[in-house]
Amino acid sequence: MVQLDAVHLIKATRHALAECESVEEIVAESWQVQALAGAIGSHLAACGPQSVRTEARGLGETGRQAWHAAVSSPAGPGEAPEARADRLSQIQDPECALSDLSALLAEAGVALVLVAVSAREEGLYWQCIEAIDAADESQDRVTGILRRLKTPEHGPAA
Repeated sequence: MVQLDAVHLIKATRHALAECESVEEIVAESWQVQALAGAIGSHLAACGPQSVRTEARGLGETGRQAWHAAVSSPAGPGEAPEARADRLSQIQDPECALSDLSALLAEAGVALVLVAVSAREEGLYWQCIEAIDAADESQDRVTGILRRLKTPEHGPAA
């Protein structure tokens, strides 16, 4: 398995989301976004600057819980797919990675809203709502981490 930097994984996930041709693919990619948010949060909680570790731990837990809930739900894909996020090996520039992740979470949220408003099945609608909620929670945590990275007492990003 090829190991990648967070920014490269975010770009790959953004591309995959943009290439989705079905509602099911959009929903599946939104959960990939959550898995990536969880992996980035966990990595920063373990290796990031001390000032962001608590908030990063929360992001890691939020993303992992959303991913596991999605793949284990009755409406989920059945056999758990590989999370693209499993290839995360490093975060060279935490601020850049988090800014890109924030944009990706917003893009996934917009795509999910479009799917939800046109959903004909109640199950799909609620799956989208859960994914939107997870993206919003992750977005809040990313914003908190970015705010901490930018505070003067923190100094340059490590």
